[in-house]
Amino acid sequence: MFTFAQKIIMTEAKAYAAHSATEPLGPYSFQRRDLRPHDVQIEILYCGVCHSDLHTVRSEWGPAVYPCVPGHEIVGRVTSVGDQVNKFKAGDLAGVGCLVDSCRECHNCQQGLEQYCEKGATFTYNSPDRVDGSNTLGGYSSVIVTDESFVLKVSEKLALEAVAPLLCAGITTYSPLRYWKVGKGHKVAILGLGGLGHMAVKFAVSFGAEVTMLSTSPAKEADAKRLGAHKFALTKDPEQIKGLANSFDFIIDTVSAEHDYNMYLSMLNTNGIMICVGAPPTAAQIPAFNLIYQRRSIAGSLIGGLPETQEMLDYCAEHGITSDVEVIAIKDINEAYERMLKGDVRYRFVIDMATL
Repeated sequence: MFTFAQKIIMTEAKAYAAHSATEPLGPYSFQRRDLRPHDVQIEILYCGVCHSDLHTVRSEWGPAVYPCVPGHEIVGRVTSVGDQVNKFKAGDLAGVGCLVDSCRECHNCQQGLEQYCEKGATFTYNSPDRVDGSNTLGGYSSVIVTDESFVLKVSEKLALEAVAPLLCAGITTYSPLRYWKVGKGHKVAILGLGGLGHMAVKFAVSFGAEVTMLSTSPAKEADAKRLGAHKFALTKDPEQIKGLANSFDFIIDTVSAEHDYNMYLSMLNTNGIMICVGAPPTAAQIPAFNLIYQRRSIAGSLIGGLPETQEMLDYCAEHGITSDVEVIAIKDINEAYERMLKGDVRYRFVIDMATL
């Protein structure tokens, strides 16, 4: 059992951090904790860049704790393990996603739904550590130390840089598709073709659904079809919108900007479900009658628990599914944030941590 009386030997970590909501990210060094008995130390090779990173460092989802080291799409290689670790050994490929701890005792944790921990999950960055109270620091760094229960096995079969975004963008879209048992015979629309949307297309197609991409940009049609979408609809065209009434069993809404939920609800069949995985800054305004008529539903989903995330990684390895990525040097992270805001990425930035 770890106790505060033990001597703590730290590991030097290089990183990029934000020191306020208005400053750009820059080089930062800090100490990772020594290994607790169940800890795994991972040399980070690649880290994906999620829109959540930008929201957090700019304190747009509530006050961040600074310095803030973002990053929760982490893949790397195990360098050492605690003396009670039995799932990993030095040299193994491993991944860390959005979570690094939870209470492990509540109903949700016992069901492998750690993301819904009733006492609050511990996130990979900007979250208080459950043992020592320190602020968690994420994957824009050279090394991470995490309890083995929150470390995932990564296959040698796939390009690691393209695996990294699966730890957030992948599981965020895989989980609701699996929960609602989306597959053959279903008509599914994916709203928004970005980091989340492109993975939703890949998974829904792989699961056997008929997939339509809904986008405000006509330039996205070719890419949507390349990714596997069977159909494309331009949501700025009133005639196309009118023709989509009562068309879909499910809509996966990946959009994090303000948009008209009611327009998309009208596209659902009777008993259709709109599943929100994007997080717009303003509240949705939905008249009850838009749900009551046709018995439509609107639902939400947050990433996935550890068992399901491992299931997703295994499925991707078996079926050759990865993210479409643009690999960048860490020095270009601030430019990448600005490009991400403009939608100028196909479809996920991934940092090569060898450039740190």
